[in-house]
Amino acid sequence: MQGIVGWAGLVLLVLVLLVGIYGYNLLVFNRARVAEAWSGIDVQLKRRSSLIPQLVACLRAYMAHERDTLEELVSCRGEVQAHEADGAAGRGPVEGQLSASLLRAFALAERYPELKADAVFLDLQRTLSEVEDHIQMARRYYNGAVRELNVLVESVPSNLLAKAFGFRCAAYFTLEDARDAQSPNMEF
Repeated sequence: MQGIVGWAGLVLLVLVLLVGIYGYNLLVFNRARVAEAWSGIDVQLKRRSSLIPQLVACLRAYMAHERDTLEELVSCRGEVQAHEADGAAGRGPVEGQLSASLLRAFALAERYPELKADAVFLDLQRTLSEVEDHIQMARRYYNGAVRELNVLVESVPSNLLAKAFGFRCAAYFTLEDARDAQSPNMEF
């Protein structure tokens, strides 16, 4: 009888160890997926930011008296670049400001029919629209990956492993103003 209890205890111990290993590996996988998803957002945000100087140069030629809007766009880009090393929580508000500034610039551009016919501007408009779509997709993927990690970090029994090995909840990439989540309408 003692032999059976001993074997049952050993089997139970091995089973608990295997479940623990599986749970730890699941946490590691989800943490890596969050990092990879943030990388996707970061690439698209940098791509958008790199288009701003070209856009400002193009707009400057037509919108000379809209200096405040152009300066705000340049200022927002500088702020975004200053926060490039920040995570999702720190980067969301400044990226939202840049999106709002882009929306204002494109809204003002509607007043200039000659600008709407400029090939460079139209190309920048198309590229920025594509980048905004990619940012939206990357944000959804990132927030889904964060959700999966956070569920594991906060739910039983994986929260015991998460706490023991220092796993933390990740921050969602959110925007302060819900209107910033909408892609700018760049169609003229």
